[in-house]
Amino acid sequence: MPIALLVLVLAQGRQCTPEATALMKAATERAAVFDVAGAVQRLQAAAMSGCADAILPALYLRGWIAAHEAYRVGGSPESLRPVLQSIATLQDTLGKSGPPQIATLVLQAAAAAAQSERDELALMIDYAVQLEDRDLTVKRPALPMITAHEAAGDLWLQVHRYDDARRAYAKAAERIGVTPRITLGLARLAARVDALATACKQYQMLVTSWKATGPEPPELSEARMFLTNPACQGLATPR
Repeated sequence: MPIALLVLVLAQGRQCTPEATALMKAATERAAVFDVAGAVQRLQAAAMSGCADAILPALYLRGWIAAHEAYRVGGSPESLRPVLQSIATLQDTLGKSGPPQIATLVLQAAAAAAQSERDELALMIDYAVQLEDRDLTVKRPALPMITAHEAAGDLWLQVHRYDDARRAYAKAAERIGVTPRITLGLARLAARVDALATACKQYQMLVTSWKATGPEPPELSEARMFLTNPACQGLATPR
C-alpha cells in the first residue's frame, strides 16, 4: 500500500463499508488459524476501499511476516528492509503513541529477533507488553490479530530463550485468554525442552479445540504428526 494512499484514506476519515467490515472480520478469522498472509491480503483490500481501521493491522502484520522471513535468511539488512518500511509507514501515517507505538515496538523486537539480538529484543518487547498490559487494564483492546503478549512468547521461542518464552506465554494466557497461537507456542516449547508429556497435552489441546473448516494449516498438521509419537499414546486424536 503506497503511503500516499494511506494518507488519503486517513484524511477522508470515511467509515468502513459493510464489504470492508466483512473483510476485516475475515482477516481476523484467517489470523486465528495462523494464515497471517491471508489476513494481510484482506486487510489491504479493506484499507484500499477506504477503511482506515484496516491500516494499522495491515501494516503491523505485513511487518511481522517480513521479520520472520528475514530470520530465515539470517536477518541481513536487505531482508529487514520491508520490516523497517512497515515501521516507518506506521509512524508516518498513524503516529508514535497508542496502538501504533505498540505495533512499532513489536516489529522492532521482531527485527532484533531476526538478528538474534536478544538484549534489544528484550528492551522492545518488554515495553510493548507493558504498554499493552496498561491498555488491557483500562479495558482498551490489545493489538489486533497477534497481541504483543503473544508476540513476546513467539519471539523468545524463536531465539531459544525458553524460560522467557514460558513466562511470556503464561502471562499472555492470563491477560488475553488461551488462544491457538499460545497453545501452539507452549506445545513447541515443551517439545524443544523434551517435556514430551506437556507437548503431547498442548498439541492435543490444539487439535481438540480446532473449529475452523477448510484446508488444515501446517501448524495443525504439525500437531497431528507429533501426536503419533509413542509418548502420546493413550490420547485421542480426532480427525
